[in-house]
Amino acid sequence: MLIIGIAGGTGCGKTTVVNQILNQLPEGEVGVISQDSYYKDTSHLSFDERVKINFDHPRSIDFELLESHLKELKKGQTIEQPVYSFVKHNRTGDTILTHPRKVMIVEGILILTNPELRDMFDIKIFVHADSDERLIRRLKRDISERGRDLDEVLNRYQNTLKPMHQQFIEPMKEYADIIIPNNKYNTVAVDIVKTIINDRLQ
Repeated sequence: MLIIGIAGGTGCGKTTVVNQILNQLPEGEVGVISQDSYYKDTSHLSFDERVKINFDHPRSIDFELLESHLKELKKGQTIEQPVYSFVKHNRTGDTILTHPRKVMIVEGILILTNPELRDMFDIKIFVHADSDERLIRRLKRDISERGRDLDEVLNRYQNTLKPMHQQFIEPMKEYADIIIPNNKYNTVAVDIVKTIINDRLQ
């Protein structure tokens, strides 16, 4: 099994890159695991307390569960990936049955911050985008998909997102094997990744 980690700041276009890679490979050979599914369970907190959590800090992620799930997949076992609700700031209690594939892509803003998880990746990719571009994408997504209002998104960006990005996410570039600038459709970088994957698959 080839495990690829795709990191980068919020709104940098990780999902676009994941989809570009998926589109280039045979169907059924690639599985995707999202770090967002592995936010820690916050059922013991009230909604008001959950809203105050800093979700851009590495300690908000259940890395132990993510690592154990990857290890199980490597052994050929099926896992139950948690389902997370951004509206409720908590896991829903549902799970997604995830089968092992020849290639597993793990994507998320904080996945390169954890040394044990980082060591499990055969290829580490960092998707870079301009900070203004990321803020605009984040605004559009949080307002349309996650029921946030403009002030809430801007406050979170200034008080947690931006400082956490500078402290934890941007420095992770040094661990990346490939950095993809995502200000435009980057076919060359995706082609390189696709070539590496095909080589490993054969």
